[in-house]
Amino acid sequence: MTRLIHLSDLHFGRDRPELLDPLITAVNDLRPDLVAISGDLTQRALDSQFRAARAFIDRIEAPVLSVPGNHDIPLHLPVTRLLRPFHNYRQWIARDLKPTAQLDGMTVIGLNTVDRYRWQRGRIRSRHVRRACSVARDSRPGDLVVLVAHHPFEHAPGVEKRLMRGADKAIDRLADCGADVILSGHLHLWRTEPFLTRPFGANILQIHAGTGLSTRQRGEPNDFACIDRDGEVLRVARWIASPGDAAFAESTIRHFGRTPTGWRTLDGQGPIPAGAITAPTAPSQGAFA
Repeated sequence: MTRLIHLSDLHFGRDRPELLDPLITAVNDLRPDLVAISGDLTQRALDSQFRAARAFIDRIEAPVLSVPGNHDIPLHLPVTRLLRPFHNYRQWIARDLKPTAQLDGMTVIGLNTVDRYRWQRGRIRSRHVRRACSVARDSRPGDLVVLVAHHPFEHAPGVEKRLMRGADKAIDRLADCGADVILSGHLHLWRTEPFLTRPFGANILQIHAGTGLSTRQRGEPNDFACIDRDGEVLRVARWIASPGDAAFAESTIRHFGRTPTGWRTLDGQGPIPAGAITAPTAPSQGAFA
């Protein structure tokens, strides 16, 4: 089994300090093979906030793959934002804005969707899609190809923020070149389902994590995702912070499998019909080839 933890929107500078130790404890106790952070590590891209984010990452025992979010470039310093938008991120977090990682049965690919000119909306550039597709095509047979991006490629009904530029075109290209899962954040909302509004979107499972530490909860609990690949079954668990003792505990659990027509839930939950795979047990290899 391969385990991936997905954190997002930590927003150091507008975080809940009482959740810091419980979040670190929960992540380390789960013993993941990799922790992916899908952007917005800081609130205003200040040195002090990046130092706090760096100290947090250094306490994570597993390897960490991170991509920037729109809050990780300076909003209120327009010259710096235009000329050196990622200076502090590169200094404190990672030089590589589009990192990759190879796990047992997984290829994880980071995407930088931050747009210095359209600070909140974001953008997915064609060259970044081409690079992700090249890595996906070169991945090992049977690997689950997981993309990590800050901005979602699809919004649920009722979301007021504008969808990032290029998302419609990019999702079809990514599905065509073998992407299996996209991890994202930005909206501080939880969502786990295929891209049902795209012609080929059922081939990609979208997992939006909410916010791990921020006070900007938007009616949702602070959370993170624990993703296990066990043969042909993908288990996605939402871990949420309890309102009383601030500890994180496992909440919603979903199991997904791949069929010739795309992802299907194995639980009979939600809007996705149950597919041909009927039980999240006795997995076999090679379902994601």
